Amino acid sequence: MKFLILTNHSYMLWHFRLPLLQELQKRGEVVLSMPFVGHEDDFQNAGFRCIETPVDRRGLNPFKDLKLLLFYRKLLRQEKPDMVVTYSIKPNIYGAWLCGQYGIPSYVNIQGLGTAFQGKAIAAIATFLYRQSIKKAKAVFFENKGNAEEFVRRRILPEGKPVILNGAGVDTAYYAYRTYPSEADGVHFLYLGRIMREKGVAEFFSAARALKEKYGDAVQFDLVGFFEDDLEPRAKELQSKGILQYHGFQTDPRPYYEATHCVVLPSYHEGMSNVLLEGAATGRALVTTDIPGCREAVEDGVNGYLCEKMDAVSLQDRLERFLKLSPEQREEMGLAGRRLIEQKFEKNAVVAETLRHILA
Repeated sequence: MKFLILTNHSYMLWHFRLPLLQELQKRGEVVLSMPFVGHEDDFQNAGFRCIETPVDRRGLNPFKDLKLLLFYRKLLRQEKPDMVVTYSIKPNIYGAWLCGQYGIPSYVNIQGLGTAFQGKAIAAIATFLYRQSIKKAKAVFFENKGNAEEFVRRRILPEGKPVILNGAGVDTAYYAYRTYPSEADGVHFLYLGRIMREKGVAEFFSAARALKEKYGDAVQFDLVGFFEDDLEPRAKELQSKGILQYHGFQTDPRPYYEATHCVVLPSYHEGMSNVLLEGAATGRALVTTDIPGCREAVEDGVNGYLCEKMDAVSLQDRLERFLKLSPEQREEMGLAGRRLIEQKFEKNAVVAETLRHILA
C-alpha cells in the first residue's frame, strides 16, 4: 500500500507521530507532504519519502490557500495513494475534500479547534468548509470529547462518526519518571511550549509577577519555547527584574521537566496537550485550564489543579494552592500523574487503537 500523509509541520510530525508512521511503513510506502521546518532529514534517513509543501499555518490569504489546494490536487494525481492521513486544519479541509472527489480513503485528525473556532465569523467559515470537506472521510479522529461534541453540535459530523483517541499518546520510556527534585532554591513552575497569547502566557506572566512579589525566592518561574506573538519584550523585561528565567527553545524538553516541580499551561484551547502528558509522565504536578484537551490530563486536586480560562487571578490561586502543600504532597501529586499516564495515555496503546481504525 501507499500511504500519503498531509500535515503542516515536519517537526511536530516527527515528535508526536513517528511510531504510527513506522507502523504504517511496515505495511507499505509512506510519503510525507509537509513544510520542512525540522527533522525532514531524519525522516528521509528513516526511509520516508518527503515532499516539501508550503502551508501558511496561521494565515488567511485565499490566494495562498488556493495554491495549496492546487498543489494537493497535483500531488494526489501523481502519487495515486491508497490512503491519505491528514493533520491540522488546512491539510484536513483541502486534502480530505480532494480525496472525497477522487474516491481516495481519507482519515482526518482534528488536533484541536484552534483560532478557527474562536471568532464568530471565521468559525462560520471553518464550519462550512469542514462540513463540505470531511463528510466522505473514512474516519475523523479527535483528541478529546469536547471537540468531538462541538463538531456534532455544529452539524459538521453526525452522532457516532467521531472517533476519540487519547491524543497522540506519550512514550513512557522516553519520558521516564524522574525523582522529585530538591526545593533548596524554591519551588519551580515551568511553562514549556509555543510562547503565545492563546497558550495563556500573559496570564502566566501576571501570576508570576504577583507570586514573586509575595514569596520572593521561595518561588521560581521558568519559560521554555519560541515566541509566536509579540511577547518577547515582556518576557525579557520580567527576566531583567528577576521574575522569571527564559531558557530559549530546547529540542529536548526532558531536563526541564525533570528540574521543575510543577508544569503550568493556562491555554485557551487544545486538542490534547502533549506538554501536560510529558510533564505528568515525568512525575510532575500540573496546573492548567479547565478546558477540553487540558482537563483530561488532570484529576483536580489529585495530580494537579484546574483553573479558569483567561483568568490570571484563578491561575495565581491554583499556583498558590500548590505552594501551600508540603513537599511530600507535591511529590505525591507527581506520582499520581505518572500513574494516570500509564493507565490512559501510553503511546503504544494509542497507536494500536489508531491502526485498528485505519486498517479495519
